[in-house]
Amino acid sequence: MVKDKLERWNQAKSVCLRCSACPLADRRTKVVFGEGVLTAPVMFVGEGPGEQEDLQGRPFVGPAGQLLDRMLAAIGLSRDQNAMICNIVKCRPPGNREPTAEEGAQCLPFLRAQVDIVRPRIIVCLGATAVRHILGPEARITRVRGQWIERKGFWITATYHPAALLRDASRKGQAWSDLQAIRAKLAELGLIPPESADT
Repeated sequence: MVKDKLERWNQAKSVCLRCSACPLADRRTKVVFGEGVLTAPVMFVGEGPGEQEDLQGRPFVGPAGQLLDRMLAAIGLSRDQNAMICNIVKCRPPGNREPTAEEGAQCLPFLRAQVDIVRPRIIVCLGATAVRHILGPEARITRVRGQWIERKGFWITATYHPAALLRDASRKGQAWSDLQAIRAKLAELGLIPPESADT
């Protein structure tokens, strides 16, 4: 099963690396496809690559990524052991601006393929852009943050993007509550031992 997942992942990645469907492809240094465990019970979806991600071809490796790694570690998760990290768009928008609706739409089939391959039980939207593209254009991070939505067999929730937490530390308490809820949901679904959900 893992071998099949790996073949499908590499095939999708190969197509993505050659993608030129939108103007973001013209300026990228590297495509940032995604990183993590192909059997992960939880997938975190951000907005798009930043400068460091574009240079390294890996998601969440700059300051926001370092914060995300610490956030995951606080609830017993890591991209090396039991989590998958992806973005709505796989190429860096100029100046780290938000991807346009059109750019997101062009790239969304790659994210759908990633979800189909990994089949996580939980999908976590990191920030407003991920919320809009995954839950719908009318969805707002301030309204759905910390809520659980079951859709097509997936449990979907949202929390602040780590970059937003770096800009506004007052949101860290809410983000910590969201992380605890994610850990509790993983335990409820039998994906981690119940004692791991203790705070």
